[in-house]
Formats: sequence, structure tokens, C-alpha cells
Amino acid sequence: MARMESSRDLSAWTRREFLGQAAAGSLVGMTFLHRLPSVAAAQTQVARLMVQYPQEIEPLVRLIEETPRERLLEAVAQRIRAGTSYQQLLAALMLAGVRGIQPRPVGFKFHAVLVVNSAHLAAIAAADRDRWLPLFWALDYFKTAQERNRVEGDWRLPPPAEGHLPAPTRAKAEFLEAMEAWDEERADRAITALARNAGQAEISECFWRLAVRDFRDIGHKIIYAANAWRTLQVIGWRYAEPVLRSLAYALLDRGRDGGNPAQNDFPADRPGRANWKRIREIRDGWYAGRADAKAVAELVEALRTASPDEASAQVVRLLNAGVSPQSVYDGLFVCAGEWLARQPGIVGLHCVTMTNAMHFAFQNSGVDEHRRYILLQNAAFLAMFRDTMRQRGKLNEALRLDQLEPAPVEKTGSAAVEEIFDLVGKDTLLAARKTLAALQQGAVDPVALMAEARRLIFAKGFDSHDYKFSSAALEDFFHSSPAWRNRFLAAAMFNLKGTSHRDNQLIQRARAALGA
Repeated sequence: MARMESSRDLSAWTRREFLGQAAAGSLVGMTFLHRLPSVAAAQTQVARLMVQYPQEIEPLVRLIEETPRERLLEAVAQRIRAGTSYQQLLAALMLAGVRGIQPRPVGFKFHAVLVVNSAHLAAIAAADRDRWLPLFWALDYFKTAQERNRVEGDWRLPPPAEGHLPAPTRAKAEFLEAMEAWDEERADRAITALARNAGQAEISECFWRLAVRDFRDIGHKIIYAANAWRTLQVIGWRYAEPVLRSLAYALLDRGRDGGNPAQNDFPADRPGRANWKRIREIRDGWYAGRADAKAVAELVEALRTASPDEASAQVVRLLNAGVSPQSVYDGLFVCAGEWLARQPGIVGLHCVTMTNAMHFAFQNSGVDEHRRYILLQNAAFLAMFRDTMRQRGKLNEALRLDQLEPAPVEKTGSAAVEEIFDLVGKDTLLAARKTLAALQQGAVDPVALMAEARRLIFAKGFDSHDYKFSSAALEDFFHSSPAWRNRFLAAAMFNLKGTSHRDNQLIQRARAALGA
């Protein structure tokens, strides 16, 4: 009864009377306000509608999201000392990015998510005492991306559309139809249902083709698909649903093309549409070809001038002539490295990271037509990268990685490694030539050379691309054939760190937080 009376007292005040009292400064005399429950400041904040995570990981995700940047490393270190595992921290970092960083464009601030797997690769290859450092760098980088996301609209991944999901039996077909139609809402509902009912392999095959179909975001779509998949294999499939929803949304980014790609003929889509038809031209048994060094050189030579269509057609000719997919990929790796060496910078390094992601998809796909498609698209993308680089500035057309001359090295072992990295950033071409000579002569162990490259990234890396590129390039050294891998690693010097580059200072703070 008392509550009902209070309600009647409050309703007796007209809006005009209330505002009049407020203007007169007499609200302090409104005794009826004392009959109402007090309102805490936190209650005035509008709750953000966003996806929620399982209880075992939500508190750690919240810690990453809500702790100020200047205190985050110390707060996480405290959790680690209390028992938080490497896997749990990796999961929370990935999920914080997926929930709180808009994946459009697929790049820029979204590198906070794209770099997670790269940081993980760096961590597992590092010495025991350094294994936390890449994750701490990624945590700090997340806070930068989080602030940029806030300034640009404070996007959040919303909860799934429960009650409006397609039936499990229709989920896959619905997802593929929605993606082909570039229908965001329909695709989101469908991938939610698919993630809850289908197996990992079935879902992955949907994404491999979709992630390579268009050349928007300079290769970041396939980079996200590959890195998301690899991270899920470490943190656990139980976290897949929000990651897959974010990935589907990213793949539907139309870039600067205002219209619906399904209803237009944009340049970014043409190679993909042509190559989806061209895969039928490849002979049966194409995957059982022969290694052919001459064919590698022919492919690289063709890619220096070929249009995207001609580049893909050249791959078809090689496969139909009995050349192995490994030799085709040797040519693609060499080409990616050469593009970087010709014009070091943001576009050149993405030739390498894109090819790394494409190769991962090629290795992990179990569908013959998808594997054919990836090969053809990788070649087409490299031709498109080359043209993009020419629009940005001059290319060093004289530099040909397959003809790079080694420069003599007088030292061996760690002294030779030190000599090489002392040149990186000063005379990087000479560093690349000395790298080639040292590897060819056996003067350095490539594993030791790569270990030093990673150490320098830990100490001097400032940008997400430092981690993305180094993890991709050092991994693809082993994916290249022995006849070509030394040249590929030599080209990597054009985007690695040298001893003369300035320190990032974060390594000292991370070690202090960890008590190392």
C-alpha cells in the first residue's frame, strides 16, 4: 500500500510543475524523492547488448576488456601466478577481440584479432623464459585497437538471433546461399545454427572457398579464416560460435564497393568467378605431379607481367603438364618474397602473409575443387598485389629473387647471424645476399637465424605486422622446397627487425610484470 501511495503522490506532479521546481532550484525540497530508492551511478549506464561467453572464460575476458592499458600486463601476470594457463589466456585474448573489435575493414584495428595466432606461433617457437612475451605484446596491442574501436562507434558482436535460426538440416545450405547473396543477417543466423550442429571439417570447407573468392581487404579475409581456424584448434572448439559469426561478417565486407557484389561485376570479384569455372580445366590426378625447378622459374617469370587471368591460366598449364602442386607453391612463395624485396612495405608484406594463409587452407582442405581454386586464386592475387604496388610507387624491377647473387660471409655461427642482422635496416639488400650465402654454405643454422629474428621481434616489434609477417615467413621457410627456401628466407630480411632498430620497451615491462 505504501508503494502505491508513493506512486499516486508522484503522479500528482505535472511535468510543468516538476520542471518549474527544478528551474527554481527547489528540487531539494521535494520530499517525495526521499520515498524512492536511490540510484547508483552504475545503474545509469545503458547495458551493452553483446554476446556472452561461458562462465569459465568470461571473467578473464572481462579483465582484458575492462582493465586500463597501463595496468593490464600486471593484472594478467597476477592471474598467471594464481594459476591461469597459457591456453586460457590465449582464448580470452581471442574472444575479447572477437567480441569487441569490429572486423570491418578486415585489417587496421582488427589486427588485434588477426595477430593472435601469429603471437601464438612466435610463443611456441620461443625459449621457455620468453614464451609469455608475444601474448603480452598482443594484450597491449588489443587495448590500442579497443580504443580505436570505441572512437569509431564502439561496435560489439551482438547476441545471436535466438528463435530465428534455421533448422539444423537447412543450416549449411542456408549459410552458403546467404553468403552467395551477401546477405548479412541471414548468414549470421545460418552460421550460428551451423556452428551448433555441424562438424569442424564440414564448416571449414565452407569458409576456405568463401575466404579466397574476392580481393577486398588485400588478403586479410583468408588471413582471418586461417588464423581463426588455427587458434580454435588451440583454445577449443567450444568457443567456435562467436569466432565463426565474426568471420562470416568479415567475409561479407564489401570494401569500397557500395553495391551488392552478387548483383554487380566488381574487379575484386572477377578473378574468383573466372577461376571457379577454370578449375574444371585441371586434369584428374593433378596433385600427383613431379617436382620441376624449371617450372618454378617459369611461373615466377610469368607472374612478373601476367594479368590475374593469365597468372591463373599459367598454373593450370603447369598442373596439366604434370608439375606438382609443391613446385607451383615454390613459385608462389618466391614470387611473394620477390614482391616484398622489390617494394618493402605494407602491400609487399601482405603478399607473404596472404600466401601463407592460402597455403594453410590448401593443406587443410579436403575438397578437391577447393584446393584447385585456392591455387588459382593465390596466383591471381599475387598479380593483383603487383599491380597495387605499382600504383603506390616504384618497384625495383631489376631485383629478381631467383637470380639473387650471394654475398660472401667470412664468419660462421652466431657471429655470422650477428653480422646479418646488423645490416638489416641499414643495407637490407646486402643482408639478404649474405643470408643466402650463409645458408648455402652452411655457415649458419637456419633455426638459429630464425630464433634471432624472433628475439628481435620481441624486443623491437611495434606493429602487428611485425608478428604476422615474421610468423608467416619463418613458417613458410619449411613449406618451401630445399632448392628455394634459402632465397625465400633471404627475402624475409626486407621486413624483419635488425639490431639497429629501436627497442619497444614493452619487453622490459612484460618481464617486470612476470617477475622474470
